[in-house]
Amino acid sequence: MTKYAAMIRGIGPGNPNMRGAKLKMAFESVGFSNVRPVITSGNVVFESDLTDTAKLEGMVEGAFPALLGFSRAVFIRSQAELQLLTDADPFSGVEQGPTHYITLTFLKDKPKILPKLPYRPDGKGFEILAMYDRAIAATLDQTREKTPNMMAWMEREFGKDITTRTWKTVLRLLAKMNEG
Repeated sequence: MTKYAAMIRGIGPGNPNMRGAKLKMAFESVGFSNVRPVITSGNVVFESDLTDTAKLEGMVEGAFPALLGFSRAVFIRSQAELQLLTDADPFSGVEQGPTHYITLTFLKDKPKILPKLPYRPDGKGFEILAMYDRAIAATLDQTREKTPNMMAWMEREFGKDITTRTWKTVLRLLAKMNEG
């Protein structure tokens, strides 16, 4: 069994069908085991014998409309993939605080645009530090730029099939996967 983390785009904990228990039920209904929601922003860890992440994403995305009444993009990474990202330590020496976020943006496909790194778009309050197979490591200065502005820029540059998590959330997902 392979351990995976699923990050669901656009989950609002105010919607009862987007809460942990309902998400858990949806993941179990498609045959995944050891399903555990992680915090309330659309993160789920689970296990599966399948190894094709695109197929896993499609299974979950296909179950949502009938089971939960909504459609959302799902981004699945294996425990090994998340471990490689954390081992790369793209934020070495950078601390997250109330006005300074460190984030990973997950993409469905490899980025077509590869700027010279580190890259700070003109006049923007964020900086891309590293790009990986299907992930972008960035910092965001909340005193200069708000998260929705960074996300809108990312969508324009890399497409709408993206979702962003703070580095702390990614570390929490990996810790939950390492629990057992």
